Amino acid sequence: MPSKPYDYCIIGAGIIGLTIAYELSQRHPKARLIIVDKAAGAAQHQSGRNSGVIHAGVYYTPGSLKATLCRKGVPAIIDFCTRHQVAFEQCGKLIVAVDTEEASRLDGLYDRAQKNGIEAKRISAAQMAEIEPNIKGVGAILSPSTGIVDYAGICHKLVELLTAQGATFQFSNTVTGLQETSDQVIIKTEQGHIQAAQLIVCGGLQADRLADMMGLANDFRIIPFRGEYFRLAKKHNAIVNHLIYPVPKPGLPFLGVHLTKMVGGYTTVGPNAVLSLGREDYQRSFFEPVDTWRTVSYAGFWKLMNRFKLAGLSELKRSLSKSAYIKEVHRYCTEISVDDLEPYRTGIRAQAVDPQGNMIDDFLIKKTARSLHVCNAPSPAATSSFAIAAHLFETGRL
Repeated sequence: MPSKPYDYCIIGAGIIGLTIAYELSQRHPKARLIIVDKAAGAAQHQSGRNSGVIHAGVYYTPGSLKATLCRKGVPAIIDFCTRHQVAFEQCGKLIVAVDTEEASRLDGLYDRAQKNGIEAKRISAAQMAEIEPNIKGVGAILSPSTGIVDYAGICHKLVELLTAQGATFQFSNTVTGLQETSDQVIIKTEQGHIQAAQLIVCGGLQADRLADMMGLANDFRIIPFRGEYFRLAKKHNAIVNHLIYPVPKPGLPFLGVHLTKMVGGYTTVGPNAVLSLGREDYQRSFFEPVDTWRTVSYAGFWKLMNRFKLAGLSELKRSLSKSAYIKEVHRYCTEISVDDLEPYRTGIRAQAVDPQGNMIDDFLIKKTARSLHVCNAPSPAATSSFAIAAHLFETGRL
């Protein structure tokens, strides 16, 4: 063990762990800080494999932590990107209703946006035809502050800034155990033991396993859902001027298949949401028995699947059939064909589920005397990342 312990150890070099590390370095520049991650570099999982959207906060329950921190997170992330030359664009988003039933649901979304203090505009079919000629619908909500960003680029810039300030990084180093005493936390890893006065765990897809090491995961488990995206053929790089989202289906936890402009100048479509047999099975190329057993041995998983069995079958159908996938897109854009769907990176979402089979919708943060665990950080966690970090210090959790 090192003769001098670190002041802080952070497990996880995704955007949540790195923004907390950055906030910490600004508030306590002399603190000895180490960041540990089992991956070979930063942003290897959710932070580098998401849709790249800066969410405005239209959808979230008013007063929830998600709604509050998303609203604060947008200007914070834009400020960081502006100061450090990380690519972003506030292109805006249209939530498109394709029939009268969906149009009636726009009222609820518009009202929620108002309660959340989010700028939103109702758009008629004629107005939509002017600004998005390739999109069809009977009406929409325009969210002007929604944008796109290179989240991996943010993470890499944070690593650069933290390294320059003296933080230590240990990549390709798996945590094997955690032990808290009255005056320190011992982080056991494949490369040896680390001592720290305070531990911050931002484990993402492994959050429940890390929380288990300290007896904190009895009321949730991470269930991995694979989100499959396609990149559109080059001829469709400019098919839309805004992000195009469907109206969310009532009672379903995901936002549906959408068209997303990317900061690289191309457009993606997706994601669907299907159960993954491995927490890092991005290619669907292996069966991971330990991950699968951890999922199927959890009673909450079966309750969740029973609740959403029809939706789950629909998602699986789209996963197996490009024709079924494109049918979902054709509800609002008929200019795209199956042949336009090109391979793109897959993401896996870490979804915390409680023993009753409920998806935990808000951020879930647990604390002991010398540790803090970010157990659930669903979308819009990336958008909210700088705000989450500030919130943890402002509320005295760190």
